[in-house]
Amino acid sequence: MDTDASAPILKPYHRHHHDHHNSPTPVKASDALPLPLYLTNGLFFGLFFSVAYFLLHRWREKIRNSTPLHIITFPEIVGIVCLAASIIYLLGFFGIGFVQSCISRGSHDSWDVEEDNGGGCSPEEPPTCTLAPISRAKVVAPTIQEPFLSGDDDEVIKGVVSGTIPSYSLESKLGDCKRAAAIRREALQRMTGRSMEGLPLEGFDYESILGQCCEMPVGFVQIPVGIAGPLLLNGKEYMVPMATTEGCLVASTNRGCKAIYASGGASSVLLKDAMTRAPVVRFGTAKRAAELKFFVEDPANFDTLSVAFNRSSRFGRLQNIKCTVAGKNLYMRFGCSTGDAMGMNMVSKGVQNVLDYLQPDFPDMEIIGISGNYCSDKKPAAVNWIEGRGKSVVCEAIINEEVVKKVLKTNIDTLVELNMLKNLTGSAMAGALGGFNAHASNIVSAVFIATGQDPAQNVESSHCITMMESVNDGKDLHISVTMPSIEVGTVGGGTQLASQSACLNLLGVKGASKDSPGSNSRLLASIVAGSVLAGELSLMSAIAAGQLVRSHMKYNRSSKDASPPRHRLAIVIKTIKAFLFILKTPPASVLLLKAAVFIATGQDPAQNVESSHCITMMESVNDGKDLHISVTMPSIEVGTVGGGTQLASQSACLNLLGVKGASKDSPGSNSRLLASLVAGSVLAGELSLMSAIAAGQLVRSHMKYNRSSKDVSKIPS
Repeated sequence: MDTDASAPILKPYHRHHHDHHNSPTPVKASDALPLPLYLTNGLFFGLFFSVAYFLLHRWREKIRNSTPLHIITFPEIVGIVCLAASIIYLLGFFGIGFVQSCISRGSHDSWDVEEDNGGGCSPEEPPTCTLAPISRAKVVAPTIQEPFLSGDDDEVIKGVVSGTIPSYSLESKLGDCKRAAAIRREALQRMTGRSMEGLPLEGFDYESILGQCCEMPVGFVQIPVGIAGPLLLNGKEYMVPMATTEGCLVASTNRGCKAIYASGGASSVLLKDAMTRAPVVRFGTAKRAAELKFFVEDPANFDTLSVAFNRSSRFGRLQNIKCTVAGKNLYMRFGCSTGDAMGMNMVSKGVQNVLDYLQPDFPDMEIIGISGNYCSDKKPAAVNWIEGRGKSVVCEAIINEEVVKKVLKTNIDTLVELNMLKNLTGSAMAGALGGFNAHASNIVSAVFIATGQDPAQNVESSHCITMMESVNDGKDLHISVTMPSIEVGTVGGGTQLASQSACLNLLGVKGASKDSPGSNSRLLASIVAGSVLAGELSLMSAIAAGQLVRSHMKYNRSSKDASPPRHRLAIVIKTIKAFLFILKTPPASVLLLKAAVFIATGQDPAQNVESSHCITMMESVNDGKDLHISVTMPSIEVGTVGGGTQLASQSACLNLLGVKGASKDSPGSNSRLLASLVAGSVLAGELSLMSAIAAGQLVRSHMKYNRSSKDVSKIPS
């Protein structure tokens, strides 16, 4: 609608925060104290509690001796004065911060009226908000500016480069997470000689990930989020967020949702809900290991062990313990419910409590590790496929014949035959473990990344068998997916970040359920299974109709080549420097192993399933003085051109490693070098994690660095 040109335009008013590098350091009230602030606080806290204890003790004696309380001695007068002084100081110290926070919050959403051509706003004619027309001129992408770094920061950067200042300690030393990330980023560029332009730094709350999501950040990777749906599941509609860089994936899943919706919707059933952890313990003989197995599996002892386990959490409740013996080693697989959390930390704490309880009765029990891989976490394993882990869900739908023909462009008999020969027979011929499906991992990875789940757990969460058969005299198609190991949560970890929390809020499963603890995470698992059902239906139809190659050639490739010419020797030298820097950093930095490296460099995270196949070998050499460690990874599927590698932030990470784009001199060498870097990062991660388990530090470190009570999301429920 057209409006008068003289109408005032409303523009948001924002408080301008001047960078602390550009302005002089403000004078603080604490500068007037004769002692440092932390010593002053400690003094008054100690004074408050000691004087309060002294006065209460004296008054108790007066009551016992029937002495009037209003008769006070000189020490009591001094005590009352000191108590009042400490109360006044503490109220002032904490009260000022509270009042200032209330005042600052009140001005964030204020608006200023900016008048065009000097026009004014009269009370009778309220201003009209207008949208500026979109220019048809070519849009130029804004240049990403590096944050301004002062002279003091330059000294810190030099210290990080030289190694005198540990990079991982910048947040604690500087007290400013964003500044620490900027300094670390600049130090990394100087060490590797490569620009990180394209990897965003601005626009992210680094305070929200401190101590829980990621260490040593230098920026964040942007992954587009698409919406598939509505998915009609159990009578309700859901719009499913999917974070992916693979073309056709969202469109294909959306088509499956359309077919399901037109046929009356899908239904799902939760079969089981139990997160697992399996420690390994060792005895002197196999007989002693068997004795503990019989003790733990005896139903008469279950209640006692449950009491020890359940002390770890309000929501963690032990469900079962299953044991297996290998020689004199015993593996105990604990299964427990974990409320709305994914629950790995919760079950680990409970297992530690049970081991501590068993130790006095089995003093010869040697705890080798809190995790013995019988769980089994982030690895394809038959125990998860058979017993389940996390949420076990089956989802089904009946698709009408008319919908199969008009929406899916194929027929029922062709789909049933293709499913038998591809998903069942073909997977069996390949020796697949839980992989009796077309592309369940694609949908699981996309939903996991969008909703803040652990993308590495896509490995077992993608275990799925897809079944199809004709029903109602061949007029309809019955399709089902059975997924025994969907590991999801709606609290903790990445679910607390603002964007991931928004996606959970879209699905109606944000945070913990107040009325029925655990119902939000169970609903999320059902939505994941329903989305996989839609994706399987659409992809199988595309293959049956011969549309797969044509659609991918149309929507999932690009002719752009983002690789600038460069000298090959310089690539090798600088990449070695980058690799050495990665090996010096602790695990879980921006470029980590497996799924983390895949996401950072624009690979397909769904291919983490087979790319994580790995055997780690360790042995002592040189007469036991040194350790030889190796990782063998037969299926690393990576590339440096096409797909998500062309996005700006992912391209910046590839550039940091010296493998951006296609190699001009030796085609294929960049992708091979990237695969070697992935294997090297896995080697570093395996060495560190195995050392943590051997030293008994796994639970303690996760409790310290991988949890938070903060909810940083500002999105209303």
